[in-house]
Amino acid sequence: MTSVEETELLAPWTKTVPEDWRVTRLDAVADVLFSNVDKHTIEGEEPVRLCNYVDVYKNDRITACIDFMEASADEREIRKFQIRRGDILATKDSEEADDIAIPALVTEDLPGVLCGYHLAMIRPRLASVNGSYLAWLHTSKCFRAQYEAKAVGVTRFGLPQYAFRAARIPVPSLAEQKRIAAYLDASCAAIDGAIAAKRRQLETLDAVRDSILNRAVTRGLNPQAKMRVSGVDWFSEVPTHWKVQQIKRVCSLVRGQFTHRPRNDPALYDGPYPFVQTGDITAAGKYIRTYSQTLNELGLSVSKRFPRGTLVMSIAANIGDVAILDFEACFPDSMIGMIPGHKIHLDFLYYLMRAMRGIMLRSAVQSTQLNLNYVRIGTNFAPFPPLEEQVAIAEYLDAKERESHLISKGIETQIATLTAYRKSLIHECVTGQRRVTESDLVVIKDGRI
Repeated sequence: MTSVEETELLAPWTKTVPEDWRVTRLDAVADVLFSNVDKHTIEGEEPVRLCNYVDVYKNDRITACIDFMEASADEREIRKFQIRRGDILATKDSEEADDIAIPALVTEDLPGVLCGYHLAMIRPRLASVNGSYLAWLHTSKCFRAQYEAKAVGVTRFGLPQYAFRAARIPVPSLAEQKRIAAYLDASCAAIDGAIAAKRRQLETLDAVRDSILNRAVTRGLNPQAKMRVSGVDWFSEVPTHWKVQQIKRVCSLVRGQFTHRPRNDPALYDGPYPFVQTGDITAAGKYIRTYSQTLNELGLSVSKRFPRGTLVMSIAANIGDVAILDFEACFPDSMIGMIPGHKIHLDFLYYLMRAMRGIMLRSAVQSTQLNLNYVRIGTNFAPFPPLEEQVAIAEYLDAKERESHLISKGIETQIATLTAYRKSLIHECVTGQRRVTESDLVVIKDGRI
């Protein structure tokens, strides 16, 4: 494949840039260096601070606000990898090929801060290219497709230095580069602010939902109900006609039995029985209706089967997550099954256990990982109304959950739309599909976007 054919394949936008723009290699307008400064402190070397992979991956801008790691370097490394205002630092490897060349712009001089290992340092030649524009260009996923295509690896993907240097970049005039950068700075800040506000709305919605849930399962739906002291620390009062009992008195708790993952034993595959794992609970919502694999029946010494309608809880990973099993299934010892007695409504138990998640976490113990002792779960005290009141509470909370879900879905759709618009705006601006004028900057500064 010729270089022209490769460019057309990996960077198709080069064919549609404005006529007064040029397209060239990155190394024609910037110097590219791969850092070899490690994280060690060696006696006799100069003390320095390192801007590391995580600092770049998690920040769009490199500033003095970042808590840089302390290390040491020799004089040659200090001269070569001291970062400067206007430099772009980019990740040069990742666990995924499409997550490479994530950039961060150095926005101020930081004496004594060096570019750390696993990073590429891109230093623009200021007579040809503006650092902020170059950083925005690297933010465009369509531009970074060139890097993704050249990443090599199996469990971790990396880029050779030539991949950065040979990347084709669009180069408008310096004046237009600065306008593009200023426009994207302001526009994306406004979009990011809107997205942050939407995320706060989701957090508020979660808090309101939790408040409604906790109040319903501990106080009921009648605000005029007579109350008494509960004697339990996690809910102070309870309706006088409710019972406060240990969980083990009203439902059976049975731990799953499976001491290793099924995928480690091919003989356990392709059986007739669904095998539910902790991740299935987290992804389920209220009901577990899907599963990823099945298990052969090899006897109770290997696994237990639980009936449809069992409330399952994760006691290891994602501690306290609960869901209702909608089919007969097996599950491992990182989960427990709760089978309600005849005076306990399954849906009420589901909401009660959700409300008690924080209480469960308080009794978690640390071994190789944080986990719950399933015997202790049963010793917790909880409020239990009469059965008909449990049904009413569960129906009320079902309706509130549906209402909350619709609102959340609407907000998440708005976030997705804003995120997609941000990506599109960056690509259009850095490739010339949208020309940025001085009047555009005036509009931005006036806040009319």
